[in-house]
Amino acid sequence: MIKRKLERYLQILSNIDSDEDKFIWIMDYGKNSVTIPEQHKVKSFEVPGCQSRTWLIPHFVEEDKIYFTADSDALISKGMVCIIADVYSGARAQDIREFDQKEFEKMNLSALLTPGRNNGVHSMLKKIKFYAKKNDTNKVAV
Repeated sequence: MIKRKLERYLQILSNIDSDEDKFIWIMDYGKNSVTIPEQHKVKSFEVPGCQSRTWLIPHFVEEDKIYFTADSDALISKGMVCIIADVYSGARAQDIREFDQKEFEKMNLSALLTPGRNNGVHSMLKKIKFYAKKNDTNKVAV
């Protein structure tokens, strides 16, 4: 499921000719994504290592499945975190833990993003793995 969703985004981006247009598409994706309520923009949901304030919220609503919502103060970060949240949403925690995050390198983000933004993407992926590793008794739920 995770790989299939990621491949959908890879296909979309591969159909866009220029890096500038890909960058614009990612920002538009962020602009058109849901904004999380202010009361959920708390430190515990912040993604450390991002250049802008970015939040990734897990929702443990089905047995062993995690859904994510995300937001950011910057459109490029919001676009990326919302793509990542969508790719992993609905997956089982075990599938998230086992998925090789190097698959995201196929997006060729280093050509689109600054080194700081690339570090932010890695921080987002690390936060996803963190939530997937959480013990059932320590789950964060919104």
